[in-house]
Amino acid sequence: MGFFVYISSIIKRVKDMIRNKQEKSGPIIIDLTGPDGNAFALMAYAKRFATQLGWKDKGGSIINEMMSGDYENLLQVFDKAFGEFVILER
Repeated sequence: MGFFVYISSIIKRVKDMIRNKQEKSGPIIIDLTGPDGNAFALMAYAKRFATQLGWKDKGGSIINEMMSGDYENLLQVFDKAFGEFVILER
């Protein structure tokens, strides 16, 4: 009997840990101290966001400008292009 009580308590905890996706509202937040703060990850974000916004030619020029300097330049260019809807956290 104890085994079945134990198993049912585990199943209940697993059910409590699995939930449906929540609708995200508000700006996108990118943590620069984690893997998303990597320069290559930020350039991938820039390419994806430019594509989603329909900026066919502008995406490449944004990435080229991001690569034209150091990491701080990359952040400034990214923020200038996408700062309306993306928050970069240090």
